[in-house]
Amino acid sequence: MTERPFTPPYPAPLAKKPGLLRRFYLGWWKSWLDMLHGRAYTMKLGVTQLPAGRAFMVNDMALVGRVLGDATQFPKHRMVHDMLAPMIGNSVFVSNGEEWAHQRAMINPAFVHTNLKRAFPLMAAATRDMIGRMRGQADAAGGRAVDVDPLMTHVTADVIFRTIFSVELGEAEAGAVYRAFGEYQSVSQRAHLLRMYRLPGFGLGRRAWRLGERVRAVFAPIVEARVAQGRSGERRDILDALLDARHPVSGAGFTSDELVDQLALIFLAGHETTATSLGWALYLLSECPEMQERLHGEIEAATGGGALEYEHVKALEGVRNLYREALRLYPPVGFLPRTSEVSMTMRDKRIAAGELMLVAPWLVHRNPGNWACPHAFAPDRFATPEGAEALKEAWIPFGKGERICIGAGFAQQEAALILAEVIRHFRLEYPAGRRRPEVVARLTLRPRDGFGLVLRAR
Repeated sequence: MTERPFTPPYPAPLAKKPGLLRRFYLGWWKSWLDMLHGRAYTMKLGVTQLPAGRAFMVNDMALVGRVLGDATQFPKHRMVHDMLAPMIGNSVFVSNGEEWAHQRAMINPAFVHTNLKRAFPLMAAATRDMIGRMRGQADAAGGRAVDVDPLMTHVTADVIFRTIFSVELGEAEAGAVYRAFGEYQSVSQRAHLLRMYRLPGFGLGRRAWRLGERVRAVFAPIVEARVAQGRSGERRDILDALLDARHPVSGAGFTSDELVDQLALIFLAGHETTATSLGWALYLLSECPEMQERLHGEIEAATGGGALEYEHVKALEGVRNLYREALRLYPPVGFLPRTSEVSMTMRDKRIAAGELMLVAPWLVHRNPGNWACPHAFAPDRFATPEGAEALKEAWIPFGKGERICIGAGFAQQEAALILAEVIRHFRLEYPAGRRRPEVVARLTLRPRDGFGLVLRAR
């Protein structure tokens, strides 16, 4: 049975492109998504003039493939470093050229610890602990809504913490990360907006660095202790592998500060994007009780009523399609900034070297030229030939090309496991009379006021 699709919330497109003042107002009080006008969803290549320069929006799939597929000609724009440096330093996510290539060569061996079968027991243990926390909060709520956003942040941060450091992430530390990074997103966005308009920073930059230090302080002592202790025995986690890593040219290892930078990236990228997409997936499920029951039946058929094992997750195609559709509608990173390394012409537009080029998964995923009924929630679309083709060509929540997210498979397995366990243990309801979540695009696509859902134990 196929449930009737519904259209979940998204910012209504503006009737026309906003002017500079309107754009600033929307960016300050809302987010970048609210600046989009109707034609942005169908245009091939748009251009916007800002005080700090021009921004080109790349929305044609051939051009998207060209920009994301050539990291030499289209490296990451400096805004990526400006927005993330207080949190992740000059790690592999923000570096370019030879520096990026050398860092990537050093960290690649560490990702053996994210091998899906090897990591599964860590994911399963963290998920069991999450179900216990959800039961406790559901009981305490007594039928009232529970905010699942911090719960998803805790479990995904716990998974990556166990993978990096071989220790669990406690309640206090998870709460500190959730609050600090939530505030950091707002501060970083506004600081960037001021830079784009060539306005003073009003102390937002210093505030961003303080918030970054609060998050890094959760794990920096672990790194320092392991560096002081030195390596012994087999590699048991990502930190051990990074302690062993050597520069391919100089032979030098990472310094303590460089280790913290790389681990901050792995920690944040490994949990934040998955957490926000899981929150959206659970919200979407809460609007579709029939789908919940169908997926519950799929899970029980695969497991025979027993524990969810590694082999079962691969068989849960309905659950995997639910997550794919959540990532399509609400890609955690809505915009991928690149820069043109040399002057060029695209679609009769002259682009100077160094200008900002934006590939927007949000727009690619909602372009009617790429997807049928693009704003509708319809996970079954991926079971059709057209949907399967669009999945290969126009589904880019993890990016594309040589800088595609190295943890894409890890994230999708983790998400399928977490969603399946939530569906097994709870029926989700969206509270009657509550406003639908408002999408806010900062560093990731978060709900403005969390995801308040009623959790009813099965």
